Amino acid sequence: MTKAEIVQAVYSQLGGFSKKESADLVDLVFETMKETLGRGEKIKISGFGNFVLRDKRQRQGRNPQTGDPIVITERRVLNFKASQILKHALNPRDAEASAEGALVRE
Repeated sequence: MTKAEIVQAVYSQLGGFSKKESADLVDLVFETMKETLGRGEKIKISGFGNFVLRDKRQRQGRNPQTGDPIVITERRVLNFKASQILKHALNPRDAEASAEGALVRE
């Protein structure tokens, strides 16, 4: 799904907003998320998941083509961990199996 498709979904599902206002809303959400992550803060979206920045240290690596050792610089990486609600929505059979397992254990 692209940003334009998200804007279209907001426009068609919410109503009352013009396409430009829908695009501005989507831009505002993404900009707010960027700024929050840029400050090193976590983003927790209930029922969806968590976005967390991690700092990775400098380490030794290898050039895959030549095998020569190289230094991989330190950097920040973004991790996303899906909530249980999202996981169950994406894998309904797993949710049913875990619910049945919970009943059996009781």
